[in-house]
Amino acid sequence: MPAPLRIGNASGFYGDRFGALREMLTGGPLDVLTGDYLAELTMLILGRDRLKDPAAGYARTFLRQLEECLGLAHERGVKIVSNAGGLNPAGLADAVRALAGRLGIPVRVAHVEGDDLTAAHPGTLAAHAYLGGAGIAACLREGADVVVTGRVTDAALVTGPAVARFGWAPDAYDALAGAVVAGHVLECGTQATGGNYAFFTAHPRARLRRPGFPLAELHADGSAVLTKHDGTGGVVDVGTVTAQLLYETAGARYPGPDVTARLDTVRLTQEGPDRVRIEGVRGEAPPPTLKVGLNRLGGFRNEVVFVLTGLDVAAKAGLVREQTEDAFAAAGARPREVRWDLVRTDRPDADTEETASALLRLVVRDPDAEAVGRAFSGAAVELALASYPGFHVLAPPGKGAPYGVFEAAYVEQGAVPHLAVLHDGRRVPVAPPADNRAPDAVPDSGVPGDVPEPPLPAPLPPGPVRRAPLGLVAGARSGDKGGDANIGVWVRTEEAWRWLAHELTTDRLRQLLPETRAAGLTVTRHVLPNLRALNFVVTGILGEGVAAQVRFDPQAKALGEWLRSRHLDIPEALLTTSGPDPARTAHAPEATQDLPEAAR
Repeated sequence: MPAPLRIGNASGFYGDRFGALREMLTGGPLDVLTGDYLAELTMLILGRDRLKDPAAGYARTFLRQLEECLGLAHERGVKIVSNAGGLNPAGLADAVRALAGRLGIPVRVAHVEGDDLTAAHPGTLAAHAYLGGAGIAACLREGADVVVTGRVTDAALVTGPAVARFGWAPDAYDALAGAVVAGHVLECGTQATGGNYAFFTAHPRARLRRPGFPLAELHADGSAVLTKHDGTGGVVDVGTVTAQLLYETAGARYPGPDVTARLDTVRLTQEGPDRVRIEGVRGEAPPPTLKVGLNRLGGFRNEVVFVLTGLDVAAKAGLVREQTEDAFAAAGARPREVRWDLVRTDRPDADTEETASALLRLVVRDPDAEAVGRAFSGAAVELALASYPGFHVLAPPGKGAPYGVFEAAYVEQGAVPHLAVLHDGRRVPVAPPADNRAPDAVPDSGVPGDVPEPPLPAPLPPGPVRRAPLGLVAGARSGDKGGDANIGVWVRTEEAWRWLAHELTTDRLRQLLPETRAAGLTVTRHVLPNLRALNFVVTGILGEGVAAQVRFDPQAKALGEWLRSRHLDIPEALLTTSGPDPARTAHAPEATQDLPEAAR
């Protein structure tokens, strides 16, 4: 059997830890080092960069990191694969070649292109298809040392090197699906090693202050062991891997251009300290379509936050709101969208001014920059001496700023000119998968629908309950996909799973998160018994996506933590057996083995 492919990650977003590339190269042996720099918001940012400079459009941070580390990677024989090319992978490849020439490092640089469909979508700032890993594999097979891409799926950074190493055929669905799952765990960097982790208090705080970046030992059959370099901070256990598996996913089928991975087949086992085995992943044919991310400018926005201190908070909010609306009417320039949110952060008889204060947030949006610019700022500022007692704002409103809108479309895989541009200049077309069918396809997208809901475990027998936060029993991680949000919720014992599967229904989630009920949002529940997890998709909670900044938490990063803080009736037996007591383990020398060996 071929030796495992040791593939690491050194970036989860554009702006991640600058020194991670060096840390991963010097921390231990690697075959391939990946970096994920792209998100929906990043594509909009790069699109605006390209408007100012047609030669821009890629992640400049990556180039600066290579200036420090390209020689080190070459000495150690580590291939580098990254989507830092963004909107201009050819431009970044040329810049890497120029850097290598200046440094005297003989590396072969290739890139992948064909994802840019902006010309076919008039009115967009950037329209890019999510390509798979076949182009990356072609570049590596031909000897590339560095491969940069544009918009590929995050998991493609792993499937590409895996195909190049193991020679998997396009229909090796189980192996490909295993690589997709490993790639999904790696893609967000330290979120797999204890970052943003719900049960972080169960581990010594010193271990989580600077988590190391993750790596996978990927085998020829698609199984993998998730781990990190010895001596680095953080924790890799069944819980941290489960949390990342649920992040920004939906149902049991996880479709991509290489394969549709079945998340309901994933089995996790704690193999040892900071080592989690991923196995049993089944795959199906990929869908016939590719997702296309459409980014466009939606208009202009502005905001001001009024601080309301002490008594009569509701009356103060009512006064300033009426005054502002009167000012809009007098100017004849009310923005098209006006949103008020009163956040009651105040408490009675507070011993600090901050804790005696509430926040009234006013957000305005309009296609015309002037409507949210000086006219809006003037209406707010001119009230300074004429409104409620104690009037002040967190910061004076400035000029209106442009905001973006994200939408998803779908195109046939064969309609996208996927190309591997090799280090010697050859342009190699990459054919779409020959077999691409979508079981129970969703209309207008071609992506596969979800599997039938599996049988639920037997409910717990009746017993005493106590009103307590859900988070004492369950972990959660949430994130954004366009205008939708997902909340993955999991538990650590079979008894807790028997309770959660029956208790946390869509109706109960709406009760716990009244925002979803008040707005009439669609909530869909997906059951993943192997992970002892439920995954909820809340459709439309983020409006037109993160760049539109419709919501207080525009990427739904803390939506899961809000859910965990809500109180409900929990069996007393679970409150004593759901996991380690954070107070007991906070100073334990080693607290990584707090989760069950496997989700069966």
